[in-house]
Amino acid sequence: MNAPDLQPRLPTYAPPQALARTAHVAGRAAYDALVAEAEADHEGYWARLAREFVGWKTPFIRTLDSSDAPHYRWFEDGTLNVSWNCLDRQVAAGRGDKVAIVFESDDGQVTRTTYAQLLAQTCRMANALKSLGVRKGDRVVIYMPMSVEGVVAMQACARLGAVHSVVFGGFSAHALRDRVADTGATVIVTAAQQVRGGKRLPLKALVDEALALGGCEAVRSVVVHRRTGEPIEWTARDVWMHEITQAQGDSCEPEWVGAEHPLFLLYTSGSTGKPKGVQHCSGGYLLHAALTTKWTFDMHDDDVFWCTADIGWVTGHTYIAYGPLAIGATQVVFEGVPTYPDAGRFWQMIERHRVTVFYTAPTAIRSLIKAAEGNPAVHPDRHDLGSLRVLGSVGEPINPAAWEWYRQHVGGGRCPVLDTWWQTETGGHMITPLPGATDLVPGSCTLPFPGIAAAIVDETGNDVPDGESGLLVIKKPWPSMIRAVWGDDARYRSSYFPPELRGCYLAGDGAARDRLTRYFTIGGRIDDVLNVSGHRMGTMEIESALVACAALVAEAAVVGRPDETTGEAISAFVVLKQPRPTGKEGDRLAAELRAWIGKEIGPIAKPREIRFADNLPKTRSGKIMRRLLRSVARGEAISQDVSTLENPAILDQLTETH
Repeated sequence: MNAPDLQPRLPTYAPPQALARTAHVAGRAAYDALVAEAEADHEGYWARLAREFVGWKTPFIRTLDSSDAPHYRWFEDGTLNVSWNCLDRQVAAGRGDKVAIVFESDDGQVTRTTYAQLLAQTCRMANALKSLGVRKGDRVVIYMPMSVEGVVAMQACARLGAVHSVVFGGFSAHALRDRVADTGATVIVTAAQQVRGGKRLPLKALVDEALALGGCEAVRSVVVHRRTGEPIEWTARDVWMHEITQAQGDSCEPEWVGAEHPLFLLYTSGSTGKPKGVQHCSGGYLLHAALTTKWTFDMHDDDVFWCTADIGWVTGHTYIAYGPLAIGATQVVFEGVPTYPDAGRFWQMIERHRVTVFYTAPTAIRSLIKAAEGNPAVHPDRHDLGSLRVLGSVGEPINPAAWEWYRQHVGGGRCPVLDTWWQTETGGHMITPLPGATDLVPGSCTLPFPGIAAAIVDETGNDVPDGESGLLVIKKPWPSMIRAVWGDDARYRSSYFPPELRGCYLAGDGAARDRLTRYFTIGGRIDDVLNVSGHRMGTMEIESALVACAALVAEAAVVGRPDETTGEAISAFVVLKQPRPTGKEGDRLAAELRAWIGKEIGPIAKPREIRFADNLPKTRSGKIMRRLLRSVARGEAISQDVSTLENPAILDQLTETH
C-alpha cells in the first residue's frame, strides 16, 4: 500500500518566530547540525549529552557496549542516583524554593510543593521503605492515584536503588496480582481510595483482593496513603503512610548505582496473553527523559508544564515523575478527569495555573471537541488560554482534524502542536517535531529526534522507498531503550529484535515517509495489539479473560475497529456454551461478560460491542479468520474470498451487536 504524500494536501505551519529565536534547538539548521553530529559519531553525540544533562557520582568512560547485542549497555562504568539528579541537584542549583509540583485534586483544592519540600518528603518515604526492609534491587509495586505521594513513592524507590513497578489505578485485582507476582515485589504502596470525577473508588480493597488470590507471598508490607477518611479493612501487614513517614528523618543518603541498574518495570500488553515487564535502566533512561523534556517542549525556567497522563503509564513516568524534575521545571499534577465537574476542566486549569506547555492525548482532545460542539459553555474559547505557547499530543497518532482544532481553539492559532511518537519500550520521544525548528504538518509526527535512527523497512529488513508503507524500525541503539523483558529473554529477543530484521529494533507499528518532506506518518499496529485511548492492550489478553469465564464462554476472538473518539474500539466475537442468544437475552449476557472483563483486567478493556455466534469464522484448517472479523466489526462489505470459510452461514449471525 502506498502512503499519500502529505505536503500537497495538508497545510504546513512554520515555527513561530518569537519561539524560534529563543528555542533550545533554534531553526532547521540547528536540528540538521545535531542530526549530522549523531550520524558522524553516534556514541560521541550521546556521551556529550550524558555529561551535559546527567549528574554523575562516578563519571563514565565507556559509552556503549554492544558485545552482547541486543542487550546494549550504555555508560555502564558510571554511577549515579536518579532521585539525586531530580531533587538534590535542583536544590543545590538554587531551586529549593521553586515550586516543583502544583497539585490540583479532583474537587479543585490546590497545593504547591517546592523542590526542597519534595526532597524532604522523598527522603522520609525512602527511610520508611528502608525500615520495612527494602534494599537495592528489591521490587516495590506502586498502585496509587495521581498525587504528589505517587511521585514521592517513585522517587523514594529510585533513591534506594529499589525497582518500582507502577500499576495503573484502573486495573483490576486480577491484573494487579499478575504484576505483583511477576515482579516478586516485597512491598506495595497504595491509597485507601482514589477520587475521580466526584466518585470514591477503592484501591486498598483491591490490593487485599489481589493478595488473597495467591502467588504474591513475597509481599511483606502494604503502605497505605489515607486519601479519604472512610474506614477500610486492616491487616497485620498494613501500615499508614503518614504514620511511618512522620517517624523518619528528612534526609536520606542516596544509593549510588551503576548506570545499567534497573530503575523500573512497567507492564505493557503484547500479542500473547501475558503482559510484558518492560525493564528500564537508570542512566540512559534519565538522560533521554531530561533531554526530550527540554528539547521537545522547549522548556525554560519560567515555563509551567502540564502532562495529563497517569503515572501508571510510561508517559507519566517520563514526563511527570522524572523528566520535568530532572531539569528543574514546575509542573501541574491533576488527580481528576477532564469532564468533571464539566468538560471545561482542562481549560479552567490552564487559565488558573497559567500553563505554558500542555501535553495530552488525542482521545481527550476528540472527546472535548464533542463536548464543546454540544455545549458552548465548555468551549476553550470561553477561557483565557493566552499563557500557552506549546501543545503536545501523545498516546496514538492524532488525526488532522483534531490537530487543527487543538491548534486553533486551544492554542489560539499561535502554538505549535507536537505529535510525539514513542513507546513504553523506547523510554521517551523517538519521532517528534521540535517547536523552534520543525515545520508542522497535521497528522504527522514529522522527523526523528536527533540521534534516533528511525527507518521504514520491509519484512526482510530492506529499506522501502519513500511514499510506501512498511515496518517502523530503529537501526541504532539509543540510551533509553528497553533493557529486558523481566524474566523472559527469549520474548525480549523475538518481540523486539527478530533475526530477519538483522539487528533493527522492531517498533510493531506500520509507517510511511512522505516523498517530499521525508516526514513520518504512523499507521496501525502490525500485531494483535489494540490502542484504546492511548492504552495498549493485547487482544489475546482480552480473549483469555473471556474464555476464563468458563461457565459461559466456549471460544472468543477480539479485534479492533476505528473509533473517532478512542482511536480504536474493542469488538468481541463470542461462542457460548449455550444456544446463541438474541435480543434482550443477548444484551444481558453481553453486560455480564463486560462486567467480567472489567473485573479480570479493568474497565478500559471492556468491549464496546459483543457479537454472539454458533461458531467463529474459521478456515477448513481451523484458523480463525481475523481479517474477516475486522471487516465485520468495521461494517464493511465482505469483499474478500470466503471460499475457505468452514461455515459461511455464521456471517449473518455476526451482524447483531450487543
